[in-house]
Amino acid sequence: MNKLKIILEMIKFEHTIFALPFAYMGAILGSIVVNGTWPTFSQLFWTTLAMVGARSAAMALNRTIDRVIDGKNPRTAIRAIPAGLLSVKEVNVFIVASFALLFIAAFQLNMLAVKLLPIAVFVLVLYSYTKRFTWTCHLVLGAAIGLAPLGGWVATTGQVDAVSLLLFVTVALWTAGFDVIYACQDTDFDKTHGLFSIPSHFGLAKALKIARWLHVVTVIGFIALYFIAGLNVWFALGVLVAAAILIYEHSLVSPTDLSKLNTAFFTMNGVLSVVVFVFTMIDLVIS
Repeated sequence: MNKLKIILEMIKFEHTIFALPFAYMGAILGSIVVNGTWPTFSQLFWTTLAMVGARSAAMALNRTIDRVIDGKNPRTAIRAIPAGLLSVKEVNVFIVASFALLFIAAFQLNMLAVKLLPIAVFVLVLYSYTKRFTWTCHLVLGAAIGLAPLGGWVATTGQVDAVSLLLFVTVALWTAGFDVIYACQDTDFDKTHGLFSIPSHFGLAKALKIARWLHVVTVIGFIALYFIAGLNVWFALGVLVAAAILIYEHSLVSPTDLSKLNTAFFTMNGVLSVVVFVFTMIDLVIS
């Protein structure tokens, strides 16, 4: 049980709140828009397991691939592998098990989900290496999280269309924006060790401006989704609340004060994902 607790801490299981609501949103909205019906319990069950498998594998991969870098960074040196709490072999076993869960879940859904697995796995693996050669690493992470609603959509519809791609891009830009904010705390470390990020490349002030613009486009994406998916007033209200959350999030950080960064990163974005999901569900139920 102690090892399991360490593993759950290693993969930051509580951060599932960023992606899982959007995975459900993609699954439910897709089923209603494309099929005209709500998804079955079985579809939601296997979508959940696929999400757990994908995210667990991705986080564990990141911890394994970055173990040397993490060991050099005072902020991350306490993580399980550099701290000696878990061995690389133990984490690799967990990665294999997580990918197995993802594959099993995909096979229970539909063939398109199975065919898209290599792309999903490639993006999940690629992200951990991108900080070594490009400051666009935040966009790759965004794509990885954006696969959650796209995967949910595919799980219940067996297809990819314009609406699902719009949802994918919107969630990807939202993720990239808050990841830029999160990366601000490692600006000096990244510069010293030759790692790439928007804050280390452009500086804190420009990085926070870029994050703001990424979130402006995020809101535009949600507005576009409102029109393209034929949603109603409750979803529009949800977008307004999400926009207010993003404005507040950005008010918490500045180039000279990152003391509230964790609140801006985790709390605000966790609330946003739940808010958008809840208002989408209210919209779909009432309409």
